[in-house]
Amino acid sequence: MRILILGAKGTLGSQIKKVFSANNKAFAWDSDVVDITDKEALSNKINKIKPEIIINAAAYNAVDKCEEDTREFELAKKINGRAVGYLADIALKNKALLVHYSSDYIFGGHTPAVVLEAKQNGGFDENFAPCACNNYAITKLMGEEEILSRKNKKLKYYIIRLSWLFGPKATSKISKQSFFDLMIDLSKKQEELKVVDDEVSSFTYAPDLALATKELVLSKKEFGVYHITNSEQVSWFEAVQELFDMLKSDIRIRPVSGNAFQRPAKRPAFSGLKNTKLKPLRNYKKALEEYLNI
Repeated sequence: MRILILGAKGTLGSQIKKVFSANNKAFAWDSDVVDITDKEALSNKINKIKPEIIINAAAYNAVDKCEEDTREFELAKKINGRAVGYLADIALKNKALLVHYSSDYIFGGHTPAVVLEAKQNGGFDENFAPCACNNYAITKLMGEEEILSRKNKKLKYYIIRLSWLFGPKATSKISKQSFFDLMIDLSKKQEELKVVDDEVSSFTYAPDLALATKELVLSKKEFGVYHITNSEQVSWFEAVQELFDMLKSDIRIRPVSGNAFQRPAKRPAFSGLKNTKLKPLRNYKKALEEYLNI
């Protein structure tokens, strides 16, 4: 198969490149190769290679910048929103399958009553109505809508929603540091860590998500929206407790409210994604052990 991977130097994209490169003709592009917000250049470049599968792991994820700077918000709308529409049109022209990744944040704007109901039911399932909580979430929802608006044109697509991504260090200069690496680095500089305990979701290990993506593509399941995260819903605080237990560290960890930190963008209190379509991934603790080489 001829496969195009966009965002190939990111945390997720680099893992997708690994799992799809074997036995396939894989093209791995990042922003240094193509600007996905340039519709004409993007179309010309992709049409030349005529991929059978386009996997879009490129994304804008500077959540707070997007909230406080209108120029950043416009950039996020271009990358997370309009560019996804360009890719959908290109996929249609080439009769290619489009795989695109979205975010749990699209559910972060629901009322406490709705959130409680979702939590009691094990999370937001694939058919739950989105309600964005911040500018970043708005742009991710834009990307989904660009794809869904082309369903009637017989677009072949998988929208994969994930949450709290972590994994091996990416080679892209603009990729964010994984949460667990950040906590480990801070533990070397501070005697006590304050960690948010009133935000709950699921972690997603990039190598596991990449493998699950390949399984989904090869399975030829019905086109649509899929939720893929590692199992177990936890708070940031609970995950950090688990991290330092694994590392046998005696660093002090104090639970605090998310309001203790100055963050321009609102975060979901609960954004657990309920998977009703695929076999569940392993518990995030097992993935974390692998990541830490324990």
